Amino acid sequence: MTRPAWSDDEVEAVRGLATTFFEKEVVPHEEKFIEQGHPDRELYRRAGELGLLCAAIPAEYGGGGGTFAHEAAIIEAQCHTGDGAMGMPVHSSIIAPYVHEFGSEELKRRVLPKAASGEMVLSIGMTEPGTGSDLQNIKTRAVRDGDEYVITGSKIFISNGWLCDGIIIAAKTDPSLGAAGVSLIFAEVSDETPGFKRGRILSKIGGKGQDTAELFFDGLRVPASNLLGSAEGQGFYQMMQMLAQERLVTAIMSVAMMEKAVELTVDYAKGREMFGKTLFKMQNTRFELAECATITKVSRVFLDDCLVKHVAGELDIPTAAMSKYWLTDQLGIVVDRCLQLFGGYGYMTEYPISQLYTGARVLRILAGANEVMKDLIARSL
Repeated sequence: MTRPAWSDDEVEAVRGLATTFFEKEVVPHEEKFIEQGHPDRELYRRAGELGLLCAAIPAEYGGGGGTFAHEAAIIEAQCHTGDGAMGMPVHSSIIAPYVHEFGSEELKRRVLPKAASGEMVLSIGMTEPGTGSDLQNIKTRAVRDGDEYVITGSKIFISNGWLCDGIIIAAKTDPSLGAAGVSLIFAEVSDETPGFKRGRILSKIGGKGQDTAELFFDGLRVPASNLLGSAEGQGFYQMMQMLAQERLVTAIMSVAMMEKAVELTVDYAKGREMFGKTLFKMQNTRFELAECATITKVSRVFLDDCLVKHVAGELDIPTAAMSKYWLTDQLGIVVDRCLQLFGGYGYMTEYPISQLYTGARVLRILAGANEVMKDLIARSL
């Protein structure tokens, strides 16, 4: 892979460290993680020891003091190695920035060093059983009671939900105001926390080793100082601001997975004998791979341009939505065509292409369904 314009020697060193971590300490235990439905908790502490968590959080809060380029390199390393278990993109690239951007100074100093060390695993509770991408209609309530909020409601499809010790909860502090009544509140939780309960580890068609769970709040009490922002009712706007980066994360994952799919398929086609010659020597195979490689190259150029803009603080919301919608769609196209070239072997879970195929599907749904992305783009026209 040619070094992208948004990278430098330091970023590439981080990429190399992350690649070694995933290849040696995570991927070999994939079957165990699939069986239990989540990675081992200790891996977060190990990633923290290596400096692979919260790479873009300032050093004064325990982070790596880098930029989003460092986060991007770690995400790409994770996808290129085939690791589908660790929820590090959610922890470091999505949740920690909320705390850093909107949390009080006291909250940042209490939470971020633990997140960077892996002592605390972070999650965010947006999606509810009846809302999906319609975040302004969430039902979870947060009622002020003195110096605390009392939170009641439930969340579903929560990444890192089973292992999390810290979770940002999207809740209505004033249901009469619609989107303007949504607030984000940070809660520190454990299995012994009154009013907090983890539900099932959810069984999925892909990403089976990745932690996804239901969460329930029944009178969960959280200090009022854990409110993100200077006042209630800022949550929806905070989410709209930060979702651009979350959508870019899905774009990074998509291109890295495309590149991995093409690499795997080229290697397989060059080694697979069929009708007296390798599969790669057949014209249809060559044409299919040429098209997949071209789609992947075009996707990489678009992604790199978005990353350069984002690191410079210039990526706008419509373009982030474009990257999320278009690149996740292209991943679906490429990985499907690559799996077809594997034939029956591509349908077997022991072949990584099958895991890329099933793992790719959710990227067109999470961080806002692609149909929502198209509507956001249309509003800017």
